[in-house]
Amino acid sequence: MAFTGFTGEAFEFYEGLLADNSRSYWTANRQVYDDHVRGPMADLCGELEEEFGAVKLFRPYRDVRFSKDKTPYKTHQGGHSGSYYLQIDADGLMVAGGMYAPTPEQLRRYRAAVDADSSGKELQAIVDGLRAAGLEIAGDRLKTRPRGTPEDHPRLDLLRHRSLYAHEGWPVDAWMSTQEVVPRVRAAWRRLRPLVEWGDEHIGPPDFTR
Repeated sequence: MAFTGFTGEAFEFYEGLLADNSRSYWTANRQVYDDHVRGPMADLCGELEEEFGAVKLFRPYRDVRFSKDKTPYKTHQGGHSGSYYLQIDADGLMVAGGMYAPTPEQLRRYRAAVDADSSGKELQAIVDGLRAAGLEIAGDRLKTRPRGTPEDHPRLDLLRHRSLYAHEGWPVDAWMSTQEVVPRVRAAWRRLRPLVEWGDEHIGPPDFTR
């Protein structure tokens, strides 16, 4: 189905879940989630598929096996197509793109590419451009520097990253109940394309060979 927008019920659902993350709340409001969150998100992803490829929606259930936080449900609905990401929660909408949880081999490739003069300068220019466009650069970082990296490396800040992505978001607003969401998300993912494509070229897919 064509995407028509997110209703206020979508954001109210997550406000309620933040206040009562329990099976009883989820059971009582499951139809709201299906009709106003997951259904519209699937429709939105369908609108983006032709340009960015199939978008996979994440399950709403948290994996609590190894977590001290035993609340059972995620307080957002996310979806991704490769390194592009989209999320709705109580605060509004957020889009992102980049390297989230690299394998050790992917991280090695990333640092080698950042260290190399040509590809490293290219990434620095991409990151600077995204910052200038108002996106936030984020990711897990070392407090010091990778072993063997000189203190005066020109891209030391990038080399410290163990994950690297850019994101931007919008608070809940009236336009989110309209089809305007589609061109806004599409334009944001296009802004993120240079970072995603740099990662595709220099980091590549996970490599689990031993």
